[in-house]
Amino acid sequence: MSSFAQEIEAYLRTYEELKSAIKGLNEEELHWKPAPSKWSVTEVLAHLVDHAIVISFRIREILSGSETRLPAFAQDAWIAGQRANEAEAVDVLEAFHALVEYHALLLRRLSDADWDRSAVNFKGETVTLLQVVRAFAAHAHNHVGQIERIKAAAGTVGKGFGSWSAVSSGPGSSSGSGAGGAESVGSGSGLAAQEGRA
Repeated sequence: MSSFAQEIEAYLRTYEELKSAIKGLNEEELHWKPAPSKWSVTEVLAHLVDHAIVISFRIREILSGSETRLPAFAQDAWIAGQRANEAEAVDVLEAFHALVEYHALLLRRLSDADWDRSAVNFKGETVTLLQVVRAFAAHAHNHVGQIERIKAAAGTVGKGFGSWSAVSSGPGSSSGSGAGGAESVGSGSGLAAQEGRA
């Protein structure tokens, strides 16, 4: 068993946290936006899939010993470009689940020394694989809070989240809008600033 079982479990737990956060929401609620420039619940989920994809690349770059800087990504442009709010939230959540489950298998194969391997991120900071994994779990947890704030915002305008017919619960701000910046998690810092549109 990996010496970093606790980190792997926290990484995996992000799926259950997200699944619980959207339980009982119907399609209208999942796609509702607090404002045109803000993210819906479905867009938050899509962002986390994007982030999981980027993190998977960062993990492999670190393990490969690459000297290339770990990439950022334009989170708002990615969400807009893929028309994320037209997706089914259940499908998006299942994609997230598949990604974290697959990468947990990889993480369990690693030696303690592998977890200490490092690379340089796009800000010029040296980050270890352990920091990258921990930061991803913390980032996902922050977005669970964002989903709760979207639900609360809907309640203040009479949307009544949780009172409408429920979507299947099966395999399914910080400040400002989050627009205009590249995602920067990986260093373990700046998590709140990357929380996106809530």
